[in-house]
Amino acid sequence: MKKNLTLLIICLLSVVVTIPGVAAIKNAFAGNPKEEYYMVSFVSGIEYWKGCFKGMTDAATLLGVKAIYTGAPQADVNQEATVLEQVIAKKPAGIAITCANPDGLKAPINKAIAAGIPVVTFDADSPASNRYCYLGTSNYNAGATAARYLAKLINGSGAVAVSTVTGQLNHEQRKAGFIETLAVEYPNIKVVATGNDNNDQTKAATLIAGFIQGHPGLKGVFCTDALGGVGSAIAVREANQVGKVKIVSFDTDRGTLDLIKEGAISASIAQGTWNMGYWSLMFLYNTGHNLVKPVDGWKTKGINPLPGIVDTGANVVTKANVDAFYSK
Repeated sequence: MKKNLTLLIICLLSVVVTIPGVAAIKNAFAGNPKEEYYMVSFVSGIEYWKGCFKGMTDAATLLGVKAIYTGAPQADVNQEATVLEQVIAKKPAGIAITCANPDGLKAPINKAIAAGIPVVTFDADSPASNRYCYLGTSNYNAGATAARYLAKLINGSGAVAVSTVTGQLNHEQRKAGFIETLAVEYPNIKVVATGNDNNDQTKAATLIAGFIQGHPGLKGVFCTDALGGVGSAIAVREANQVGKVKIVSFDTDRGTLDLIKEGAISASIAQGTWNMGYWSLMFLYNTGHNLVKPVDGWKTKGINPLPGIVDTGANVVTKANVDAFYSK
């Protein structure tokens, strides 16, 4: 009986792979190794982007195409715009870009789309551009999650501060979600200070040291970026306030994870970075190969073939689950 069942399965599989429609689908997802898809970032050397690019390279391997990483070394929209222009000149098959400023990259993104190069944004959006899709964390909701977790840590009352990256849309959304959630749900918690760490660990340490000194009894800090969290932990440690000033940070770079294990950072919000990169490339490939057709002739009719926004998810990392977030 088992032998007969095995033979039946083999026969069925043989029939399936000979069906023209199935073969066509298989061929559609067999990419050309010469096809190049670019991931463009800012502060390009930080560990955070590795998870995003890992997802993109996994998708590239599956499809048989090439993924290339590049970016601006600093959180400078002009630098990133220059890098993007250089990438456009290479005429790639598609571009996934995270935006240092929502408006500063609008023109080059639109230029790429006009040239027939599919573009999606990830992690940090440029919503006024013609990008096909944004893939990333629902930053407002992530900020709200951070607010609720920090409120739990400080028993629903006290003074807290925020370290963020001013002017960058995703960070502004996280800050808004945090502050507005506290105002509505935890009226006994007051945000007494906010500041710009500009994605810089040293600046964050100086910023939080000033907050601790200027606001005796400060009970918590929310950091919208990973380097802000590490810098905050340094300041709290130097002030001998570890355990007294609770820190909720963002992302899962090794420095943040180590500080969670150590107890200097209480928690961090983990984004779905792999999902950002993986689905960015999948969307670019499908769009470029005309495999998504909401209507015939969508390009000439001005119809977006992709969902405008995709939430790639977020989780709270604590000492209890931190080991699961280290890169393997």
